[in-house]
Amino acid sequence: MPKGKIEWGRLISKMSPYTIQKGLRYLKHYGVKEFWVRLHERFEPEEVPYGPWYEAYIPTREELEKQKKKKWKYNPKISIIVPAYKTPEMFLRQMIDSLLVQTYENWELCIANASPEDASMEYVLKEYAKKDSRILWKKLEENKGIAENTNAAFEMAGGEFVGLLDHDDLLAPNALYEIAEALEKEPDLDVLYTDEDKVRGDEILEHFQPHLKPDFNIDLLRSNNYICHFFVVRKALLERVGGFRKEYDGAQDYDFIFRCTQAAGKIHHIPEILYHWRTHQSSTADNPVSKLYAFEAGKRAIEENLCQNGLVGEVSHTKDYGFYRVKYPVQGEPLVSIIIPNKDAKEDLEKCICSVLEKSTYKNYEILIVENNSTGEEIFHYYKEISENPHIRLLRWKREFNYSAINNYAAKKAKGEYLLFLNNDTEVITPDWIEELLGFCQRPGTGIVGARLYFGDNTIQHAGTIIGIGGIAGHMFTGMERERSGYMHKAALIQDLSAVTAACMMVKRQVFEEVQGFEEQLSVAFNDVDFCLRVREKEYLVVYNPYVELYHYESKSRGTEDSKEKVRRFQSEIEFMRCRWETLLKKGDPYYNKNLSLVKWNYSLKPKD
Repeated sequence: MPKGKIEWGRLISKMSPYTIQKGLRYLKHYGVKEFWVRLHERFEPEEVPYGPWYEAYIPTREELEKQKKKKWKYNPKISIIVPAYKTPEMFLRQMIDSLLVQTYENWELCIANASPEDASMEYVLKEYAKKDSRILWKKLEENKGIAENTNAAFEMAGGEFVGLLDHDDLLAPNALYEIAEALEKEPDLDVLYTDEDKVRGDEILEHFQPHLKPDFNIDLLRSNNYICHFFVVRKALLERVGGFRKEYDGAQDYDFIFRCTQAAGKIHHIPEILYHWRTHQSSTADNPVSKLYAFEAGKRAIEENLCQNGLVGEVSHTKDYGFYRVKYPVQGEPLVSIIIPNKDAKEDLEKCICSVLEKSTYKNYEILIVENNSTGEEIFHYYKEISENPHIRLLRWKREFNYSAINNYAAKKAKGEYLLFLNNDTEVITPDWIEELLGFCQRPGTGIVGARLYFGDNTIQHAGTIIGIGGIAGHMFTGMERERSGYMHKAALIQDLSAVTAACMMVKRQVFEEVQGFEEQLSVAFNDVDFCLRVREKEYLVVYNPYVELYHYESKSRGTEDSKEKVRRFQSEIEFMRCRWETLLKKGDPYYNKNLSLVKWNYSLKPKD
């Protein structure tokens, strides 16, 4: 069987009636075409199988014993908050046992039992509380919903920090150790969160679907509650923002995370899989359809966050449950300067210009074509043909090709408040592409907005750029089918990144001038990556917006690195980037995860040594 093929017959024969029923619900929701795409993504063989990877990843017994012996300088008590309701006895025991084996010992478990009639649960809780004084529980008179039940557990907390744990989930034995170690290094942290995976089974647990997260990413958080588990917050901050709100039941943690991260001074991500989210038939981890009301509550949580930040945005559901889209309306009608360098390439340029003129619904723009030493007669005939269009201006760059210098020159000639850099070998797909870019670019604190680009065969050319991929930086999901959304839907979600490609990139003029434009020592390669990183250094956001779609026929006019001079120049630009961004390259892209591959472009696991 060819590598990567799915044995559908064998897979279907192993499915339980519940799984088949679940599949039929998804089929009804998505429709045949999109259901098939998602089914294929869900069951496609992993390049690095997670089960064996996880077994090699977890700390050894010797490492865990060493952790237990650590002498702490800062030893904060961590209160683990658990709202419990009709918890199966096995799951309840496993959850508590996962606390008892923690290698960090200064914790307490605060359980609010909202099942007063459940004698089995009470028996188990009394048994454990008798064994270990760190286990606290109280019986609630009635089930008031997860928000108020959690608030009752919050009231029990005596720790300096509190962590949220669902009643049927598990913590890795080193979870609290990693939290405490992060706090010892930075005692002023207010919020911490970790990576997670899912588990299924009873006594023998199968680990699957790891969620390897980026550092704090506000636009990704407004697309999906990617932080989720394990979430730890300073108790003083919790008291300031308030606990869970019952009007957000179903997405109460999402609303809580928004409020905590907004009020936090420092937010820290621990890129370790320390939380295991149990899946079973009634859990949202395995059956999101079971709690559709939760996704409406999630939408309202995002809307509230926008309001609290003084932002106007329209929040809508996507077809993927629990994933959202925020659309920002354009304020006013500012002039956008579209800058397109060109040498010859009449056919490419004409296709690009026609797509802008014919498809764009936003009208207040100018197009600056920067002519760079063309030799063919047909391109000059075309320039003459379009010269009467009031939207278009022709500039001339008579020196040798230097992408950075050409665009810097054009930016000085541009009249717009926003600069939209566009390759001549692109073609607009999305009619409101300028509005989509502009809506984000107008936000305070946002410097750059990029797009999702496709090759002519409808596979992805660019879905964001990650630093370190392929050595310096690389496009994500290159070659993946356009219909697919990739790992954790990353190709299809609005999010902040370290860089996007300048093949289609909008920049605030003020930000462009603040960083003094593109680096002219980078004449061909990595100039957009370097530019984005310098904008990030100024603490502006670089946003990837997948709802802006264009074809990119991939630098046809420039040609390949097919001469000694071009190869030498390319190597020198690699060396320039390595020197300028040495610290970042060593530390790793904050919008990526250290456990993910730097030689693959699809969020594959990094193989264990």
